[in-house]
Amino acid sequence: MPRQHKLQVTATRSRTWALLLGCIAVACAAVGPAATAGAHAVAAKHHAKKLKSKRDESLLLGVNVPGGASEAEAQATISEAKALHAKVVRIELRWAVLEPEQGQTSTSWGGELENFVNSAAASGLRVIALVQSTPCWASSAPAAIESACVPGGESQADAWPPSNPATFGAFVGALAHRFGNKLDAIEIWNEPDFAGENYLAGPNKAEVYAGLLKAAYPAIKSADPEIAVLGGAFVGSNGVFLSDLYADGIQGYYDALAVHFYSDTLASLRAIHKVQTRYHDTKPLWLTEVGWPTCWPKEQVQKEQSCVTAKVQAKNIVNLTRTLAHTPYVGAEVLYKLTDSGGEDFGVLTAAGAHKPSFAAMAGVFASPFGNPAPVTLRVRHRDGKLVASGSAPVGDFMKLEVSKHHKREYLAVFGLSRFNTYSVTLPSQLGTSGLRLRVYQEGMSPLTGASARA
Repeated sequence: MPRQHKLQVTATRSRTWALLLGCIAVACAAVGPAATAGAHAVAAKHHAKKLKSKRDESLLLGVNVPGGASEAEAQATISEAKALHAKVVRIELRWAVLEPEQGQTSTSWGGELENFVNSAAASGLRVIALVQSTPCWASSAPAAIESACVPGGESQADAWPPSNPATFGAFVGALAHRFGNKLDAIEIWNEPDFAGENYLAGPNKAEVYAGLLKAAYPAIKSADPEIAVLGGAFVGSNGVFLSDLYADGIQGYYDALAVHFYSDTLASLRAIHKVQTRYHDTKPLWLTEVGWPTCWPKEQVQKEQSCVTAKVQAKNIVNLTRTLAHTPYVGAEVLYKLTDSGGEDFGVLTAAGAHKPSFAAMAGVFASPFGNPAPVTLRVRHRDGKLVASGSAPVGDFMKLEVSKHHKREYLAVFGLSRFNTYSVTLPSQLGTSGLRLRVYQEGMSPLTGASARA
């Protein structure tokens, strides 16, 4: 999620749910990786067979929504998601809120979680549950931090991982058992590689996260083999964190890798896929967070993301979705988010519920995602004795500008787009101003897909 962001949390006081969580105190050791190696193998085999029949090969399209709501609010949210032609909605669940005391569920949030999941399932929507946040009783936070932890509240101790990963495994296993196939996927933690430690604090992040994944996967599969387990959930695209996870043995403990790439999305996906290829990892990438805040010109940046206009947001959603629909290693795109809230203007609805231009754009492209993105454009003009190449391109990738003379490439520039997906590059004076052929294209595409001009 955008840096420093916190989604609405949910909880339930269902008697059945409480009974399931009550087993945590006695079942923790039973769900650890070593104790479940055989069950893991059987569950994975079963899951592989059923997953194929449950999912098709098309891009799974959805939207992030608030999960904690009254029945009326939940129905309104689900209705808007259906109007967008979304197939999946993603919600955040905070373990620290749902199980403030070991084996006991919170009553402060009523039955919102169960109500939302049941309503979504009844409407034909699949649900991705992002699970994070450690309760006080399970946290490995240093004593000075843990002493300020309030059960069921929010504190710095929530970001520290559990001292025993098996407690987390037991929790997500109980979650999978409670809701079964009403949950399409469970995403394990949020952005564990984020340097700010808002979500996973402490040292040895990759090793710690690998432990959470190894505890969660067999527990979820034992409860319901059809629920997809999403590992990763990271923001970094340089591949260092993912390589560390591979070294810590995560392969075999997830069905897809979740990524949150808001900037240079296509380039970031491509970079991570290259790392996967080096490690012979064929699991798909699920882009479970991506979006653009419509805060321009009031603000320059919001949650570390460049502000854009409502019109640009709409175009970006269409162009990115159309490109991803033709990207075979990407299995899902879940836009962030449905409704503006708390100083975040990423929604396709305003905080008051009004439709932005992106709502209709999103509904249209979700209904028919296989069109072509907008073309790359190129214009060449003279300015101060030099040539300037300018134009526009679809969002999400780096651009390349090649300049040739007498069929020989003389110049290559790699650059990014502005917040409005435009560019302007002044050519070196040494190239001259005539007898040149220019071509601009997206880095991840063939040069023939770009635009060309002569000078």
